[in-house]
Formats: sequence, structure tokens, C-alpha cells
Amino acid sequence: MSARHILAAAALAVTAITGAAAWQPAAAEGNAICYNCPPEWADWASQLKAIKENTGIAVPHDNKNSGQTLSQLLAEKANPVADVAYYGVSFGIQAAKEGVVQPYKPAGFDEIPEGLKDPAGNWFTIHSGTLGLMVNVDALGGKPVPTSWKDLLKPEYKGMVGYLDPSSAFVGYAGAVAINGAMGGSLEDFTPGIAFFKELMKNDPIVPKQTSYARVLSGEIPILIDYDFNAYRAKYKDKANVAFVIPAEGSVVVPYVMSLVKGAPHAANGKKVLDFVMSDKGQALWANAFLRPVRASAMSAEAASKFLPAADYARAKPVDYAKMAEVQKDFGARYLAEVR
Repeated sequence: MSARHILAAAALAVTAITGAAAWQPAAAEGNAICYNCPPEWADWASQLKAIKENTGIAVPHDNKNSGQTLSQLLAEKANPVADVAYYGVSFGIQAAKEGVVQPYKPAGFDEIPEGLKDPAGNWFTIHSGTLGLMVNVDALGGKPVPTSWKDLLKPEYKGMVGYLDPSSAFVGYAGAVAINGAMGGSLEDFTPGIAFFKELMKNDPIVPKQTSYARVLSGEIPILIDYDFNAYRAKYKDKANVAFVIPAEGSVVVPYVMSLVKGAPHAANGKKVLDFVMSDKGQALWANAFLRPVRASAMSAEAASKFLPAADYARAKPVDYAKMAEVQKDFGARYLAEVR
């Protein structure tokens, strides 16, 4: 990954370091560093803007994915750079096991359902999404919108299907869990999912490591295995001819979580960021960005009306997220060995 991060500290000159290596932010009382807060994902751009407006804390954009975030936290364990981290639930569980995060119970912690938080506060869900197909209808060239996972294997969609690298990006792994389950597999047996990806390789899929929202809007990736919230954002905010499909064989609901980094250099600011994300305002922002806020009361009727009908969502199920985290590394190794 190559990225540029720019931080301003009062009137001091900006400091920036590019590349996959760690970068050191300029010291400032009003800053907090969040790993994996990309502006093009889950409307983090609006959330970070609101954090600044409501708390005075500046949080720069960060384009890591979940796997890169955990790797960076581990690399910096002796000298932490980040204050908070955001990632898919399995990575949050792994981060707690690796000892790179510390307990913190933000505002609204008690409202988070059991199973969607670490009891001590090492990680907690802030919102969730449902895996499915984000389809740029105009880019299909007249072909029908696929309605199932198996449709993606049809020759007519050759070169049109994209999914994020499941050995690195959490959304890619979540997609693999969804497909594997839909094909008859389980968290103890990924053979059906591996077989599906092997077959899909014959259709020349596009496999980026980073969020690819803009590439779907441009038509470069006509069909992307992604979350409902990105598809709804494209449809309702960017006014693109985008459809979201929960495949006929079924899918999964996946929580995204945050943590306070152990040894965070700006821990007080990090706590304020986490408090805001879980506040009424922060949770309503997630709902308006078409995510399901973990505090259900934040979902307005207007926001809910933008989602597919409940009958479609009935095909999407939760999984054992602790088990999902436990088997993630083994799946990643198998995918790299057998598929890529």
C-alpha cells in the first residue's frame, strides 16, 4: 500500500511520510490518529468532519484496510502511533488477543448487544453491514443484474466481477465467509468456498486490496462483492444507477468495530473520538450513510426506507464472529495457496 497522510498542528508546517511504513504525526493537543478511517468507505469523511466540528479533534483520513491496520499495530506495539483503530470484527478480536488494544467503554456501551462487544471493552461494534452484490447496472452492457452467487460464474460476466483480496481486506474475508456458507460450507470447512473462488478465477475477476467504490461508479468494476451501505450511498447520494442484491443462496451480516490502542499517544482524544462515534449524533451519521448503527434507536424511519425490504434481509444471517476470527489466518493461507 502507498498512501499520503498529512497532519497539521496549529500553525506548524505539515509533516508527511508516504509508503507502507509507519508515519509519525505532528504532535498536537487537538489531534487523534485513527487507523483505517478511509473517506470513501462507510462515509468516514462525514464522520471525521463531524468529530472535528463537535469535539475540536482533528482526525486525518487513513486508507489502510483491516489487515494492514492490525499489521501496523503489531509492528508499532513497542511505540504506538495510532490512538484508535477501526476494522472488521474478526480483526478486532485478533487485536485484543495480540494485546495491542486496551479496554475502554464509550458512551452507549451498555446498549450494545451481547456478542457484539468484548465485555471488557477491548473492541465494540459501532455499525454493521450486509454482504451482497453492488452492481453498476449501466456498466453491464444490457446483461441482467445477477441475483445469486452462482450467477457470477457465468461466462457472460467474465472480467466484470470484483472482490477485495480476502487474505488481507476484511470485506474480502467476509465475502468469502458468506459465499462459503451459501455453498454449503462452514467455519470449520472452507472447501466449498475455495472451490467457488477457483471457479471464479476462470472468469478473470478483479481483486483489489483497497476499497473500490469509485471503480464501481466509473464502471471499471461492474459487479463488486461489497456491503449494502456502499451500494445505497452510490444510489442515493451519488445518484448512480446502482443496484444492491442479497444473493438468493444467502449471505451474512457483519459488524465493524473500534478499539482504543494500547499506549495511545493521544489517549484522551482517542476516547473522545470513540464517545462521539457512539453518541446519538455519531450513530445517526452512520444510519444516514446507510449502515445499521449498533444503537438501533439511531435508525430513523427515513433512513430505514432506503434499505431493501426485510424479506431480502432475512437471507442474511449472523455467524460465530469469534470462530470467524479464529479461522481467518488459516483461510487466508489456503486462499493464497490454492486460489491466487
